[in-house]
Amino acid sequence: MLTAEIFAALVAFAFVSSITPGPNNLMLMTSGVNFGFARTIPHMLGVSCGFTLMIVLVGAGLAKVFELYPIAHTVLKYASCAYLLYLAWKIATSAAPGEKKLADKSRPMTFIEAALFQWVNPKAWTMALTAVSAYTLPADPIVSLLVVAAVFGAINLPTVGSWTLLGTQLRGLLSDPKRLRIFNVTMALILVATLYPVLFGAY
Repeated sequence: MLTAEIFAALVAFAFVSSITPGPNNLMLMTSGVNFGFARTIPHMLGVSCGFTLMIVLVGAGLAKVFELYPIAHTVLKYASCAYLLYLAWKIATSAAPGEKKLADKSRPMTFIEAALFQWVNPKAWTMALTAVSAYTLPADPIVSLLVVAAVFGAINLPTVGSWTLLGTQLRGLLSDPKRLRIFNVTMALILVATLYPVLFGAY
């Protein structure tokens, strides 16, 4: 079983890694601005549940696939980059209020889409691999893995929710279509910037 010191370190790691900026949080804040808190709830739940499941599967042995087949890591890396670029483009070109023709096609990310996104999210992979390697115990792998997953599940939802809430607080400021367009383009560019460590060796 995890000692009190290790458990405290796990909680701190889960909180810091979950609340710091990354693709999930940037997209949730943008969704909060564009669609509001209630419509973004499925997106938030998808992030939290999808990432918790990811930790369990990584801990159950999925990481070994990368050791046996390094090409799988390379494929994931470039697929992640391509998908994040696509999402950045979608954010940058999303419709502002009043642009009805385009707005009719705009919608927040669904639960399933958000859960599946974790598998092409470089930050999620880094967090999951670090959590499993640093906080699971070889002497008690199953129980310690479930504890790690439960801690992230409990902490992840309120932390990502705080980014959505921040986005909803910005709605009044960004009610002007021009300001909203600038915000969306800025968020898209920051999302693209998160690819830097992926492409240049940190992931």
